[in-house]
Amino acid sequence: MSTNPIRVLPVTIAVIWSFLAAPSASAQDLVVGQVAALTNPGTTANAKGLAMGLQIYFNYVNEHGGVGGRPVRLVSKDDGLTPGKMVEITREYVADRKVLALAGYVNTGGITEVSKANLPGQAGIALIAPLQGDQSIVGADNFFPFRSGYPDEVAALIKEAVSTQKKKVAVVYWNITFGPAMVKLAQEMTKQVGLGVAAWVPIDATAQDKFEPIMKEAVAAVVKASPDAVIMLISGRYSLEFIKQIKNSEAVNAQLYAMSIVPPGDVVKAVGEAKARGIVIAQSVPYPFSPTLPLVSEYQKLMKQYAPNEALSYSTLEGFVAGKITVEALKRAGRNPTREKVLKALYSMGEFDLGGVYVNYSRKARRGWGTVDLTVIGPNGKLLR
Repeated sequence: MSTNPIRVLPVTIAVIWSFLAAPSASAQDLVVGQVAALTNPGTTANAKGLAMGLQIYFNYVNEHGGVGGRPVRLVSKDDGLTPGKMVEITREYVADRKVLALAGYVNTGGITEVSKANLPGQAGIALIAPLQGDQSIVGADNFFPFRSGYPDEVAALIKEAVSTQKKKVAVVYWNITFGPAMVKLAQEMTKQVGLGVAAWVPIDATAQDKFEPIMKEAVAAVVKASPDAVIMLISGRYSLEFIKQIKNSEAVNAQLYAMSIVPPGDVVKAVGEAKARGIVIAQSVPYPFSPTLPLVSEYQKLMKQYAPNEALSYSTLEGFVAGKITVEALKRAGRNPTREKVLKALYSMGEFDLGGVYVNYSRKARRGWGTVDLTVIGPNGKLLR
């Protein structure tokens, strides 16, 4: 790697916004495209976090000469949480040969449509570390996942309910994206482990114009079942509204279990620190708050250097990892990277050590981290292990 520094900017939310209106890339730039629901309240924390993590690692690389003397440039575009818009922007990236890889996508519905349309496969371009744990989606051609799968999260939450001697739970799930597959898995697993289910509570997330009555009905069903715990297979505004209402209901003392796509900071904002305390959240990315792993130590150091005013978070660490994988693929692609060479580099990467955390990519399998941690919201809204 060249040691001639390339000008970088400190990473702030304002800089993240500047990506949306950035000028055309220069011929020297190694361009990486991201599509994320940056402006939707239900996803903005995760979307901006991934963009920030990517940019922090690219800043570090660029300050140390880039890749082969060329800067790595992130272009991030907002899809407003509209699946069709993500597909449209992805097609624009595909049509622009300067875009060598895609990374850090956020929007479950959009990623699902990109996968169904097989856009990365048809275009011969890699999609690296999307915020998506549904294996049926990230198993599509040219997806290279990092985070553990949603099935791993659901299994971990059910095991936790059993180990803490919960007698009957309610399972709240929606009818879109990962919902149907995860509720089927939950039905199978609860039977296997003998966990009593007092109620299976569906949420119709397709009827967005009826959001308020749908949420009231779901909460009423849970209250009627009187469970000692609730497993939530939902995300976005549905999860936040459910938590808000359940914490103001007769089921206030039920233990709540959430998936990793529910941002803890948003939960605290929605219900306050006191009511958020004790909520268990599965995590498909390593714990970012303690430098017990070389990866996390490096992440914390570069966050302090390039984004000193921004808080550590799972989403920024996930974006940071996406950046590391992307840069490694660009390096292995040789002197003049193309999207075909980047793709070949990823498929031949094998086991890659990110810093005590590994991914393993080959033609036979593309495996991410593969571990799930359970965290709990503690005093002052902090996540504890």
